[in-house]
Amino acid sequence: MLYKNIFCLYLLLVAPVTYVLPRQFSHTNERKKWIVSENSSLRVNGSTNVNQFTCDILAYERTDTLTVNQGKSDKEIILSGSISINIQSFNCHNGMMTRDLRKTLKEKQFPMLHIAFLSLNNLPELTVQPEPVTGMVDIEIAGVHKRFEVRYKISADEQKVIHLLGTRYINFSDFNLIAPKKLGGMIQTKDKLSVDFHLKIKSINY
Repeated sequence: MLYKNIFCLYLLLVAPVTYVLPRQFSHTNERKKWIVSENSSLRVNGSTNVNQFTCDILAYERTDTLTVNQGKSDKEIILSGSISINIQSFNCHNGMMTRDLRKTLKEKQFPMLHIAFLSLNNLPELTVQPEPVTGMVDIEIAGVHKRFEVRYKISADEQKVIHLLGTRYINFSDFNLIAPKKLGGMIQTKDKLSVDFHLKIKSINY
């Protein structure tokens, strides 16, 4: 009788554990696909010694896929995948400035700019209220790779489209590029640029 009682007590203790473990395992291995839509955009803001300028791509020309994996903890989100941007798509709203930017970025030799998404420090509840997160990306310009931390704001609208807005300052010199000059050096583009992107994403579980 004593052994029977001990066995029943064992079952009561073990049963909840065996019920919880599969759920935790499923959570830590949850995977999603994020489909980056064609109406995503990217903007580069810079300045010269005489004025400011903006070069943008208002419509992404393709769809790309990012894979989202839960890491070892709730505070670690691992991303894989990248977006590729055609340098020729940049429009600086000034013919000379547009040509200068494309030439500086070595468009003929390296026609694409690549942004590989590596991680997020957290994936908050996706609501209409934007929440701040940070993440790591690898940016390739003119054949040179640099890794950066990016600050994002992430939200989801009523159509369940995820909006990922990111901002990062970079320099031409980070990629061994020389900021363009004009009129014998009288107009000098500053080295520092602000890169802002707005990714519109659909999430798919798989």
